[in-house]
Amino acid sequence: MSLSPSYQKFKDQISAVLDSGRILTNPLQTLAYGTDASFYRLIPKMVLLVHAEAEVVAIIKAANALNIALTFRAAGTSLSGQAITDSVLVVATHGWKHYELLDDKQKIKLEPGIVGARANTFLAPHGLKIGPDPASIGAAMIGGIVANNASGMCCGTAQNSYKTIADIRMILHDGTVLDTADAESVASFYETQAHLIEEIKDLRHTITANPALEERIRQKFKIKNTTGYSINALVDYEDPIEIIKHLMVGSEGTLAFISNVTFKTVVDEKHKSCSLLIFNSIQDACNATILLKSSPVAAVELLDRDSIRSVENDSEAPDYFKTLHEDACALLVECRDNDKEVLLQKQQQVKAQIVSIPTFTDYEFTSEPKQYYFNWKARKGLLPTVGGLRKTGTTVIIEDVAFPLPQLAEACVALKALFKKYEYYDAVLFGHALEGNLHFVFSQDFSNPKEVQRYEDLMAELAIIVVDQFGGSLKAEHGTGRNMAPFVEKEWGAAAYGIMKRIKKIFDPKNQINPDVLINPDPKAHLKHLKPLPESHDIIDKCMECGFCEPHCVSEGLTLSPRQRIVIAREISRLEATNDDPQRLSDIRKDVTYQLDETCATDGLCALACPVHIDTGKFVKHWRADAITDTQKKVADYIGSNMESTTAIMRAGLKVVSFFHSVFGTRVMSSISSGLHWISGGNIPKWIPQIPKGADKIK
Repeated sequence: MSLSPSYQKFKDQISAVLDSGRILTNPLQTLAYGTDASFYRLIPKMVLLVHAEAEVVAIIKAANALNIALTFRAAGTSLSGQAITDSVLVVATHGWKHYELLDDKQKIKLEPGIVGARANTFLAPHGLKIGPDPASIGAAMIGGIVANNASGMCCGTAQNSYKTIADIRMILHDGTVLDTADAESVASFYETQAHLIEEIKDLRHTITANPALEERIRQKFKIKNTTGYSINALVDYEDPIEIIKHLMVGSEGTLAFISNVTFKTVVDEKHKSCSLLIFNSIQDACNATILLKSSPVAAVELLDRDSIRSVENDSEAPDYFKTLHEDACALLVECRDNDKEVLLQKQQQVKAQIVSIPTFTDYEFTSEPKQYYFNWKARKGLLPTVGGLRKTGTTVIIEDVAFPLPQLAEACVALKALFKKYEYYDAVLFGHALEGNLHFVFSQDFSNPKEVQRYEDLMAELAIIVVDQFGGSLKAEHGTGRNMAPFVEKEWGAAAYGIMKRIKKIFDPKNQINPDVLINPDPKAHLKHLKPLPESHDIIDKCMECGFCEPHCVSEGLTLSPRQRIVIAREISRLEATNDDPQRLSDIRKDVTYQLDETCATDGLCALACPVHIDTGKFVKHWRADAITDTQKKVADYIGSNMESTTAIMRAGLKVVSFFHSVFGTRVMSSISSGLHWISGGNIPKWIPQIPKGADKIK
């Protein structure tokens, strides 16, 4: 694809540090790599696959000089549109896998391309783990986990990225590298970035001089909050380096590139038990949660009646699930400890704590693998259940809000009324009840303007309920992105939002690092660049493009991942149906055979990790079958029906080839073979010296 003069100049400059195979500009690859797990789409003009810090420094300096915007990306599992761009996408996955255990395993240094679950395998032999535990930990990488301040089901606010970060190494907009673990780097930073240090000090002074603002910040971060920047860093710390370190957490790639991060490790208790408690109402479940807040629990997950209904037909589900009334609500409660006896004591404490609140049926804690697995499957399977049931062409939306715990029950009722008002009848409500953090999932059609308007109205009223009515967080753990950027000022107010804009200006004066994410003046930014999900093939139409498949794919990194194959197949289907860009369709088709088809192992490993069990390999087999011509089918049928004569011909052919090799020698034979291969357009295979001589017929 042709580039504008500035982008072409940028490409020419970075070609000195990146080989051509890692500078992607063709339509197929830019689309494939440009896709993330959100319901937004921008197609980058260029994708850069970086393997080393020196490459990133060179790229940042060149982009800074030419006023070219950069977006940094690791796994691309974020949900709010914070990892997409129509400029230059810098992907840091392969080559960013190094780790180091430090301080007698009290810390672990990780590069951004390490999958979260993989980091935990490094620590598991020592009974340790990293603090953040997002549901996407099997695919999400450290870079995104830190950049989004990811938390999860058990870590809450006590063990999230913000609370467990020990050090960070970053690259600023001008190529300056700061390593907070290196005293020399810090000293150099104070000298070369003295103005930035003073700006940070002034920001902190602005807040501390305004007691009302300082108190608001402290109160807002008592619950989960990833709306806007982590400005709690400016009240939690005085040291400018500590402030900078913690501002990077949750900054969504808008302030700097993260080269590595050092986490404080946390204990991973080896004994676990859980119980699924059924209450007569959401109010009872939320009241129980308030009591459990002071109990020795590791997790308390809420599932509303619609969530329970989604699993009630599971073969392992209790029969009484189907008889529950419409107001019923479940809590999945987990206890953990390294000592079995202490674990039993914790279970008894939990029971005693909530004995005053009646449950629909008696309950017991279990560590029995089958029951334990079902209980968690009921919770973790909610997103794929809704995703699998949605109408083809619609998108799965997962929203993420948080409320002060005492108001959780009232907030749940308000949200369910909101779904009913806007006729989102498939919406399910669930979440991390102990933190007042709720998710709701529903399907949305963005191809219809009336449906887009319905979504806009829903979001506008959601903001009123969360912010005005309950003083909650519009984003608790999924990041602001493009999805909630128009509402940051509404949630925080003008003073705090002004601080956030100053933070962006300090670290990114030209607005070139992931622009329009988190800070975006467009009040309708959340309604633009919506991702199309056209009907393509029955096998792949339920794909949510979450990326959970990618760590399991053997061709990921060589060509495409399963998610990327599906993205390309959908785009081809869309272009064929609309005929709105024949040239683009032609350009994509030029590369599709090798990228999508020939390099897919079709082993089905992707289906094991897919939340909706999509076997992309099976789809590729259908793709191949559809590409076979009638003549090819007849030849294959003939060969299959005449194997004896076919093998006889092949034996004779190999003997003839071996004879000519003995006559002409290796060099001449190779030249003749290459010429015939070229003349035949690749139909005659190339000969290599390792080809065996034809064997005699087996008697």
